[in-house]
Amino acid sequence: MSLLESTRPAVTAETPSWLRLKAAVTGFRELQRKDGALAEGADTALAARLMTEIREHVRALAPTFPHDTAYFTALDADLGAWAAGGFDVPDFRTSLAAFNPQRDRVDGLRHLVLFPMTTQNGSPDRLLEALLVDVIWPDFIDALERESYPNALFVSLRFVDFTAGYDTDSAVLFPETVAMKELIPFTWGAIFQDREAARFRRVVAAAAEITKLELPEGAQRLLDDQELTERAFVLWDLIHDRTHMRGDLPFDPFMIKQRMPFFLYSLEELRCDLTAFREAVRLVRAAETDAVTRDHAQLAQYTILFDRIFRFPLTGSRVRNYDGLGGQLLFAWLHQHHVLHWTDTSLAIDWEQLPDTVVALSDAINELYWRSIDRPKTAHWLAAYELVRATVEPNPASRWARGLPDEVLAGAPKGYTDAVLDDEFPLSMFYEALGKKLRPTIESTAGITAATA
Repeated sequence: MSLLESTRPAVTAETPSWLRLKAAVTGFRELQRKDGALAEGADTALAARLMTEIREHVRALAPTFPHDTAYFTALDADLGAWAAGGFDVPDFRTSLAAFNPQRDRVDGLRHLVLFPMTTQNGSPDRLLEALLVDVIWPDFIDALERESYPNALFVSLRFVDFTAGYDTDSAVLFPETVAMKELIPFTWGAIFQDREAARFRRVVAAAAEITKLELPEGAQRLLDDQELTERAFVLWDLIHDRTHMRGDLPFDPFMIKQRMPFFLYSLEELRCDLTAFREAVRLVRAAETDAVTRDHAQLAQYTILFDRIFRFPLTGSRVRNYDGLGGQLLFAWLHQHHVLHWTDTSLAIDWEQLPDTVVALSDAINELYWRSIDRPKTAHWLAAYELVRATVEPNPASRWARGLPDEVLAGAPKGYTDAVLDDEFPLSMFYEALGKKLRPTIESTAGITAATA
């Protein structure tokens, strides 16, 4: 019996024991404070009763997931210790270390996941969350990961059901969001490609209608087929994820962990996306690429392009919106290189010239990174700013655009960072106009899944 077959019949979103677990978790969440501990004045007897129910429901469901036996054993111990300690700030290091979805990347394999955690782009509070998820791992991705893009930590997922922290914009399951009192080595990172695909399809369909963009046949297939779009996103994310630690890098490519200007992180995220794009171009053009992979590589180019130029710039606030700026930079680069055209209130794209023009932007960012190790840190920051401002117009009030004064230039890096405006690169007139029509669609995708697309 295969690993996947051993889990059938799978627990579903309608399974009574799952619904009882979800209800108990939801009730417990209402008793927690922001750091995950029991809130002051909370009903301790109710908390204990709900935790007993949660543990019982997990034990009842666990046999359906034999691939996660070690995790459920550790989880029960962590839940028990939390209760015995009076529901203080939670520490789930043991069960997190025992959860290893990266070891069983089998298409369709189901997991039950339960942790006190924050949810990126969802809830900043460390509340208990319960999820049912399926692995997305098609054969062509398995071959690409083994033969060309090794990434042992990457896991792609599809939502089955979830508690309220994921009824949001969150599309990731990262171990660093789990409650723990000491960090442990992280051995996996997961992305919900079904949510990415579903919101892509809704937003791009609306954007194409608003801008009168005539979509190529492949892009239209994405809007018509959720599973096809999911697979294209898996290809994108597989390469993006591994790129963070590859290439001619500054010493810490995850620059947001340091106190650096937000446009540095814009360039890092865009660099990873454009690396995925250029690799997709290479796969399409390589004679040895099989037909299935070539098709998905072409489709991945559309997902990167349209998500970046339509959804990213108009999602979230304008306070240090690094992903938004990356989308603005790509759009402006394509426009200024005469590949993207806004004429007679209609958008058009030169599809033949598009791949090489996107790769040229990738080359420019890679050149910046390559030169970085020969520069002082703040000189690298200034060079990065010049790369962005050469294409995206800065805020008229920008101190960086006017030239930082000598006392800042000669001072500590903090002075440089403090001088960056929250909205250092405001939206263009195009995006201001588009946002009035497209933002309601973008906002409607919170909590979206393949089932609700």
